[in-house]
Amino acid sequence: MTRYAFVTGGSGFIGRNLIRALIDAGCSVRALARSDTAADAVTAAGAEPVRGDLHDRAAMTRGMTGCDWVFHAAAKVEEWGDPAHYEYINVDGTKAVLAAAAEAGVRRLIHVSTEAVLADGSHLHNADETWPRPDNPLPRYPRTKARAEAAVEAANADHGLETVIVRPTSVWGAGDTSVLPKIAAAVASGRFMWIGGGDYPRATTHVRNLCEVLLLAAEKGRPGGCYFATDGEPARYRDFLTAELATLGVAPPARSIPRPVAKAAANACDTIWNTLGLASPPPVSRLLVTLFGSPVTIDDSLARRELGYVGRVTREAGLAEMANQSTGGA
Repeated sequence: MTRYAFVTGGSGFIGRNLIRALIDAGCSVRALARSDTAADAVTAAGAEPVRGDLHDRAAMTRGMTGCDWVFHAAAKVEEWGDPAHYEYINVDGTKAVLAAAAEAGVRRLIHVSTEAVLADGSHLHNADETWPRPDNPLPRYPRTKARAEAAVEAANADHGLETVIVRPTSVWGAGDTSVLPKIAAAVASGRFMWIGGGDYPRATTHVRNLCEVLLLAAEKGRPGGCYFATDGEPARYRDFLTAELATLGVAPPARSIPRPVAKAAANACDTIWNTLGLASPPPVSRLLVTLFGSPVTIDDSLARRELGYVGRVTREAGLAEMANQSTGGA
């Protein structure tokens, strides 16, 4: 029996991979597309584009009608920007997706979240699904993704809709159009430096491992449940990022800033940028220091135990694929 799925954020890095994974699993896929460029991207990935955006509830309801699953992967993920825009996309947009799914009679919605919902400036050490969301997560991305999670939880069992949350961390892989290109640009411009030498553990999630968990959550996830998704044991951040950049022919500099100095600078920058309402990102932020300049380790044993998650893509295989893509290999 063919399954029918609807995807938001289908033109993004995660969304494109998710569409391909769904099609490989025998699903028929529709994907929200707010522009001609997005429509071309989801079509190339194998989905039928549905023109509209996260606030076009009528378009989403039409696209979701007859679907078994909705995967909500659209989000504003940048480090910095207008707080109201994060609220509009990540919170209000999620609520609109939930309302459309309930109206369309969808059975299950799988929400792509992030470990950042736990980010309040402290270290995340072996965090699992029992780790409480902080009352005051860091602003912008963490805070609005946490509020989106709360909305998804509240919508479980509303009009028969089941909701499941999946939290990846530091998503990577061939075709990354968001995080790695920005780091490579920072290296090229001379703005990059390690925090604490990069000598700390960091959980990662290959994009196809994330897709594995998303499909398992659709099939077997507990209604109202939440699951972390990682590649398994954390990597030493300096080693992993250096290997990722090498696939682009980029070598990061050796210079580093001590973490206490980075934290003090981030606190000062956040205060100044917020006070002045500056739109461009500061040179260092609390979010950057918390999630990419400090240890972040995650326990995803719940997904492995309840869903049967394996994580089939190793870091070695994923890096080899990235290098092959960069050199134009098949």
